[in-house]
Amino acid sequence: MHIVELITGTINSLCQPSLLFTAAVIVFFLVLFKWRSKFAEVRTIIWIEVLMAAFIAVSMLHPTFRDIVTKPDNVPIVGMLFLIAFFTWLAVSKMVKNDDRIAAGQDVENKKEAKELVFTWPDLVFSEFLCSIAVWVGLVVWSILLKAPLEEPANPVETPNPSKAPWYFLGLQEMLVYYDPWLAGVVFPGLIIVGLILVPYIDINPKGNGYFTFNERKFSITSFLFGFLILWILLIVYGTFLRGPNWNFFGPYEVWDIHKLEVLKNVNLSEYIYREFRLLGGKMPENVLVREFFGFVAVIGYFVGGIWLLQNKLLKEFYEKLGKARFYILAFLVLSMASLPIKMFLRWTINLKYIVAIPEAFFNI
Repeated sequence: MHIVELITGTINSLCQPSLLFTAAVIVFFLVLFKWRSKFAEVRTIIWIEVLMAAFIAVSMLHPTFRDIVTKPDNVPIVGMLFLIAFFTWLAVSKMVKNDDRIAAGQDVENKKEAKELVFTWPDLVFSEFLCSIAVWVGLVVWSILLKAPLEEPANPVETPNPSKAPWYFLGLQEMLVYYDPWLAGVVFPGLIIVGLILVPYIDINPKGNGYFTFNERKFSITSFLFGFLILWILLIVYGTFLRGPNWNFFGPYEVWDIHKLEVLKNVNLSEYIYREFRLLGGKMPENVLVREFFGFVAVIGYFVGGIWLLQNKLLKEFYEKLGKARFYILAFLVLSMASLPIKMFLRWTINLKYIVAIPEAFFNI
């Protein structure tokens, strides 16, 4: 029993948000840039899927884990994790194969001669029709075996705790913890949509169109996968399995205790500067602009300094190829995406709530 408690306690500790996020980021970059060839092997995905299934099967013996995973709302998320792992592996394996073929002077894997091509009608449409029938049958079987997660009629007097959005919005709900609603609920989703629309106009690299490759599109693929896997899928995992009552973090084997209290020590940057460092005797200035001066400097400095760093050091080749207009838009989108993990770590490590806090005008960053 002591060994089981030691193992579950260790896993609970490792699933703390900062540790889990750091480990996920490290593994992400190692897989893409160092272990890509090994990851692309068939036996790798077999081991990954088997180990994931074994972990879930063994963990089902724990009542808390079983209650969370078998909740009707969460069952599709568990299946999604297996699919995400498989299709990520499939894409990477095709990238590796094509990169090897290109390096050897051969055509990419899916390039076909005109005589090998087929018409959309009836070949493609017929295949899609068969797939739609298979999906329909699967949904019917699913609906018979798994009860719909319907609850009692909404009661305005009693709010569910935790109150969670649908799974596809859990990443957005997690962002609301670290940002003001106008940023997390409006600005960032808008930037995601606008950024995806602008990608074809910003990315003028002709290589990689119509086939999988990594070496020819390293930046594009890395930034997209980081945004999707780390800043979206991982946040969904946080919201689904690790967020419990009062929106506190719980380990996968930790009982969801509604009475668990976490001391709120979150402070704004202005409070850090004026009170912690005793600036002006520790008294907060009454003038809003003076009070939040350091916050505005930090935000402006982040974007100005970040754009300079990308332009002159990290993405210097992109600046020369794209030109000023395209590059500055790209740099702004990249820095906006990077601000989310930065803000998350500031909250987890030094309890920083807002960099700029102007509640008088409902403006917080």
